[in-house]
Amino acid sequence: MSAPGHPKGELGSAHREGSPASLLRLQVADGVALLTLDRPDSRNAFGHADADEFVATIEAIGRDQAVRALVLTGAGSAFSAGGDIQAMAQTLAERPPATATRLAYREGIQRIPAALHALEIPTIAAVNGAAMGVGCDLACMCDIRLASTRARFAQSFVKMGLISGDGGVWFLQRAIGWQRAAEMVFTGEPISAAQALAWGLVSEVVEPDDLLPRAQLLAARIAVNPGTTLRLSKRLMREAQTAPLETVLQLSAALQSLAQAGPEHAAAVQAFLAKGGSR
Repeated sequence: MSAPGHPKGELGSAHREGSPASLLRLQVADGVALLTLDRPDSRNAFGHADADEFVATIEAIGRDQAVRALVLTGAGSAFSAGGDIQAMAQTLAERPPATATRLAYREGIQRIPAALHALEIPTIAAVNGAAMGVGCDLACMCDIRLASTRARFAQSFVKMGLISGDGGVWFLQRAIGWQRAAEMVFTGEPISAAQALAWGLVSEVVEPDDLLPRAQLLAARIAVNPGTTLRLSKRLMREAQTAPLETVLQLSAALQSLAQAGPEHAAAVQAFLAKGGSR
């Protein structure tokens, strides 16, 4: 459902409480989308078969101009225990050619990081428990990560004789640097929430019962700001990760011209002056 006081967006029809085949449960209120990985019996494992639902949901969230922030979390004891081992076993039994496996990744799970990276609104991972393998990668795909004291993070692919096929190493080393990312990738061993905080993988660690309220409070602090400005700010930050300064300055001027011409800037200036010019 759309947030009270906001126009009914596309998410009005996308809201769902989940089904046995569904991975995701989506709720929207007050400009914040709460997206829950909702397979607690499998500790929220997911894989290629879930890409269509995941991508369609993320794209619907992005199209809804009433939504200004996204919180992603897991149901039950885990954020996500990683890939679907049963699906891996079936793939081994079928022995598909390498070319088919490559295509499965491109058309399957690799569409999830692409969708999250393209999402224009700020994203917050509320990591409530184990984030292993692709679950760790999924957390790293979000802009901000908060963790419960029960959270653990592992690049456990090497333990299964695999690599991070969803591109997670691209996000991980940008979050914590080459050396610490290399230690996680090459050992496959989990790190605690406290270590994740010390390494900068998460920005805050809280008690389990405080995690979702803390993430939602942060999302609410973001969502009070103009939606267009949030989207432009995130685009600028994304480009600034890889572009040279001159390019970023040119883009900043172009995006600022859009922001300054918008009604949200005018309203903010008028509101500031109405308060007597006091911040």
